[in-house]
Amino acid sequence: FAGALPTAGMFGMAVAAVTACRAVEVKKKGVRVVEGKEIPWNIFSPKEPYVGKVVPNVKHPQTLTQPTGDANWETTHVTFDHGGKVPYLEGQSIGIIAPGPDKKGETPARIRLYSIASSAVGDDETSKTVSLCVKRVVDVEGQYANREVGEDKPDKAGTVFPDKKVYRGVCSNHICDFSVGDDVLITGPTGAEMLLPEDQGSNIIMLATGTGIAPMRSYMRLLFNDKAGANADGTRKFKGLAWLFMGVPFSKSLLYDDEHSEYKAKYPDQFRFDYAVSREQKNAAGQKMYIQTKMAEYTEDLWQLMQKPNTHIFMCGLKGMESGMEECFSPIAQKNGLDWKEFAKGMKKEGRYHVEVY
Repeated sequence: FAGALPTAGMFGMAVAAVTACRAVEVKKKGVRVVEGKEIPWNIFSPKEPYVGKVVPNVKHPQTLTQPTGDANWETTHVTFDHGGKVPYLEGQSIGIIAPGPDKKGETPARIRLYSIASSAVGDDETSKTVSLCVKRVVDVEGQYANREVGEDKPDKAGTVFPDKKVYRGVCSNHICDFSVGDDVLITGPTGAEMLLPEDQGSNIIMLATGTGIAPMRSYMRLLFNDKAGANADGTRKFKGLAWLFMGVPFSKSLLYDDEHSEYKAKYPDQFRFDYAVSREQKNAAGQKMYIQTKMAEYTEDLWQLMQKPNTHIFMCGLKGMESGMEECFSPIAQKNGLDWKEFAKGMKKEGRYHVEVY
């Protein structure tokens, strides 16, 4: 009858049912439940990676940047065929295993995680490819070296330092030197911090330094390019505003500018982008142009946007970005009787402040 306590037998059955349900969740390999939704998760592990193939990219050449005079000038866009076996979402990462030896002498090298630069359907929209945006790590006469004087050989882009001690990042050089047809060992996918909100009316403020543009590109491909992001009548499903701030040292280091210009031309009311080119631009006060310096030009607009409960901030790149945000927005937060750190914490708590820095 109503209000009666369950019998021991009923209680035991309930516990058994819950335990069985949890067991099913645990046993379900290759997925993770995030906010009630199943997402692909570590389908392939370092012990059992997926063997993919390097394929030509339909959109970009392998080298995206031009020589700047710096040793590590090159950033590449590399695409792998995964045969539909490594599904992923925009904002996730995959791991790449290089043959090695790595800095610790391990062979193969330990996996390195890279943010995915293509949308879930891939650059070719077949759902069978994944693209990465990778900067070639080259340090000349630095603290570490894995090439003694006379040992460095030309990389695929032709860069070489035969008369210097050189450190070449093991995995980044492995990826940047890939040729079409090469095998690639892939793990993952993984990551839930940088997933797009489900609400198509959300506003998205994106901050990227260098290859931190990767997840932002995956979002923009979905929002403004792919058939997967379009309605039956050809209009876009996304109804909010996407605003990108990108920081690079040189204009020759800009990434995917052609795509940004295309989105801006097609969707002027929904897409904005601003670049901060630190070694070439200065603000009115003569300061180097970093992301926070560029954002400071729009403090009021951005602050107003952040007050909306459907505005999300996505940040990917160098660790200093968060302190840059504090520097930029502390004065306006104070003016409005708020503390920026507390405000940012509140956004994080609401799942609107997404950070992936390294």
